Amino acid sequence: MPPDETLRDREVILAHDPAKKDDAHIAFIGILRSNWRPNDCPKNLSQARESTKGEGIIEIASEYRIGLNGLKSGMKIWILLWFDKARRDIILQAPGHTDGLRGAFALRSPVRPNPISIQAVEITAIDHATGVIEIDATDAYDGTPLLDIKPWRKGLDAPFFQ
Repeated sequence: MPPDETLRDREVILAHDPAKKDDAHIAFIGILRSNWRPNDCPKNLSQARESTKGEGIIEIASEYRIGLNGLKSGMKIWILLWFDKARRDIILQAPGHTDGLRGAFALRSPVRPNPISIQAVEITAIDHATGVIEIDATDAYDGTPLLDIKPWRKGLDAPFFQ
């Protein structure tokens, strides 16, 4: 395999590219709109919330809008996003924030075999008819595909270990 200048020292890529496998058929239910672009994006939701441009807008496809029934402004939700611009082939990474190598599953990095992001956000406004949901923050690029929305439940989602 030829050298890859995008890899950090000692990083390891997979023998196969997960993006080329055809073993899952996912339906994107909408897209996320944000102010973020490559090279102009916070590293996490905390940084996005601290920014003056960290809010986002979810646009739900028309055929899925009925599924918004029960959601309202002020609710906390989980959104699952497909980080379609992330690399999927680096399995052992050398993160800049720590010394040494880490496996993709030991990191919060978007670089992973399945580039799924889960974000806990708050609905700041919702229009059920148009399928537009405004959220308090996101660290995802504009146009990121949306996989799913789940309500955040205090009794279920509050961690019992801390």
